[in-house]
Amino acid sequence: MRRLIENRFGLLALVLIAMGALFGVAFVSRPAPVTQVRPQAVRAPVESVTAVCPAPAGSRVSVVTPPGAGGPGSATLSAIAAPDAKGADKKTGEDPGEKDAVIDRPGLLWQREIASGGGPLMVVGTGSMAAGLESAQTARETSGAQRGLAGVRCVEPGADTWFVGPGPAAAEMTLYLANPDSAPADITFMVYSGEGPVLSERGNGAVVKPGGHRVIRLRDLAPSPLIMALRVSTRSGRVAAAVKAVLGEGRGADWLPVAAAPATRVVVPGIPGTAGKRELYVAAPGETDTVVRIKAVLEDGSYALKNKETIEVPAGSTASIDLSTGIGGQPAALVLESDVPIVAGLKITGTGARQDVAFTAGADSIDLGSVVADAQATGGKQVSRLVLSAPFAPATVEVRLLPAKGEAPAPVEVKLAAAHTQEIRLTPRGSKDAFSVVVRPLPGSGQVYGGRVLDEATKDGQLVTAQPLAVGRIWALVPPAVDAPGVVLP
Repeated sequence: MRRLIENRFGLLALVLIAMGALFGVAFVSRPAPVTQVRPQAVRAPVESVTAVCPAPAGSRVSVVTPPGAGGPGSATLSAIAAPDAKGADKKTGEDPGEKDAVIDRPGLLWQREIASGGGPLMVVGTGSMAAGLESAQTARETSGAQRGLAGVRCVEPGADTWFVGPGPAAAEMTLYLANPDSAPADITFMVYSGEGPVLSERGNGAVVKPGGHRVIRLRDLAPSPLIMALRVSTRSGRVAAAVKAVLGEGRGADWLPVAAAPATRVVVPGIPGTAGKRELYVAAPGETDTVVRIKAVLEDGSYALKNKETIEVPAGSTASIDLSTGIGGQPAALVLESDVPIVAGLKITGTGARQDVAFTAGADSIDLGSVVADAQATGGKQVSRLVLSAPFAPATVEVRLLPAKGEAPAPVEVKLAAAHTQEIRLTPRGSKDAFSVVVRPLPGSGQVYGGRVLDEATKDGQLVTAQPLAVGRIWALVPPAVDAPGVVLP
């Protein structure tokens, strides 16, 4: 019995020794650990773009895609349908022709005059026509309450959009909403006036059906504000929103550009170097009062404006300040800094017996480049300018013109000193026709902000419209894809 027990313990010892030897060999011969590389987001060309021209009737519509992308693609312009009283769909916009227009050549400006009457126009780009596609509408009126140049970049649908400018008590303010998607858009509005948030007694929301559009007078929502910030957001779905301001007989009309979302530092670019009044609007939509610090970036450098270094903005309200004596007659950008998020815009008033107005607003830096669909060189009558600013560091950009007819001129390199602004008159050699503009920061460039200004001298006074440069819809950052059981497991 004793020998049997000893044999069992001996066998167990042999098994343990053998297992230890096996683990030892496995430890020595194991492969080196694999270094874990975190996947990076990939920059991919945009393959689909949708934008809405809010009210193109009586305007010229411009559409362009910069050259560079290969392969098939097209941009289609079609009128947005809206339900009629009986519930059936009908065309309410004026088509660019008897049928939808199709563009399939990158690098060539497409431009048409749209007949009067009708509703919004949808521009959809796919494939090689999507990357960088831009569209705009510009109207020219020489008489009546709508006298002036009124231009707007056709807007893509989104879930949150801001506008800053005069209020319904100072101008006829009209909100244009369009839903090009296949799902309803449930929309809410909030107006921040000089006295604080304004809630309409008639409700502060609307629903726009798929493929539908609506036009709303802001006076019906909030009749009292002299100045305002307007937030258009959706509980579900997306909406393309645009706002037009008509100040009345002899005082001009134009569209408000979309303003950059609230941030503690906002740059308002594209202020032209022409004479006239300059009025800044700043809104603090949060629950904290703020003192906003103002710095002007001019041709000769950047500095605070004397006696206008700051503006106080109460919580949930909008304030304004006249900067005419500080930046009037000088191409400029404004850098606004605050301890709480703010939104901002600026009104540009032209000169003459009958005035016209233009608007610019807080904008992002054009790190990926920018495309302006509509610029003009009509025999010296209408003049197009770029106003470019490098508020924080030296910058270098390439400016390329894409004419509607003929060969495109060679691109021009523009160097911007840190904390300086340059105004560039755009004159395509040998061309008196329309053209588009592509602005691209070169490698190593600091942040660039800018705007395109279009003006025309008439016997009654200057006509003017402005458009801050928007980041080009050229590239999209595609998030990394990794193996994750959570995709299929609850």
